Amino acid sequence: MDVRHRIHPALRGLVSRMQGYAFRLDPLAVHHGVPSATATVIISFDEPLDVGWQTEPTSRVQRWLLASGLHTTPAMIHTHGTQHGVQLDLTPAGCRALLGLPIGALTHGLVDHADLPLGIPGDLHARLADADWSTRFHHLERHLLTLVDRNRSELPADLARAWRTLAATRGRIRVAELAKDVGWSRRHLVTRFTAEFGLPPSDLGRLHRFTAAQAYARSGAPWVDVAARAGYADQAHLTREFRALAGQTPTQWRTEVFPTVQDGQGPNPAG
Repeated sequence: MDVRHRIHPALRGLVSRMQGYAFRLDPLAVHHGVPSATATVIISFDEPLDVGWQTEPTSRVQRWLLASGLHTTPAMIHTHGTQHGVQLDLTPAGCRALLGLPIGALTHGLVDHADLPLGIPGDLHARLADADWSTRFHHLERHLLTLVDRNRSELPADLARAWRTLAATRGRIRVAELAKDVGWSRRHLVTRFTAEFGLPPSDLGRLHRFTAAQAYARSGAPWVDVAARAGYADQAHLTREFRALAGQTPTQWRTEVFPTVQDGQGPNPAG
């Protein structure tokens, strides 16, 4: 089962999703954690998350409290037969407000919250593990609101504007056009984006397009239509991006047996 919690108005623009999940699975199941245009926070219960990058076997770690930034390769999640926890998807502004650092500091990272300026403390994690879903979301939301009130680290306004433009176009704006829109040289745009977000605008555009493609694909639309709506040259281009970013073909992604939180199957609004 999974259950999605409605985002508190004061957290909108910082948290794009707050979702709980509890699954019983094949003990040998390995889930592909695909890239998106948000950072990911995982709060694990019962047992820690066992995860590593597909292209880096030595990166595999176990985390009760995980923070991961933007990435362009899939994360491989070894489920061990059960997955139980909460996932938060954070915007760049949300990383600054709730984790205490730029999203770029987490790029291709699998970071423990003990190593972050802010985040989820161990005592809160213990309370969440022992609570029911309603109580979990209540305590977690109160903690996040407290962090927003105390922490004044904000995404610079010019970068926030550029990010909104990239998101609004779903990555379909050219880098030169984006630079012109914010009044910067292309070189300055690349420098500022890489410093704050951890990736150049070209890669961020890929992530926004890929996020849009996944959203269209969940509706069951034919892949040729998904490719056209998300801004890919053709279905073959879409397939290449799925292989590169998700480590799967589009069909494999759609039929993966793991009922993933990231895929958002069967959302059940609550709270």
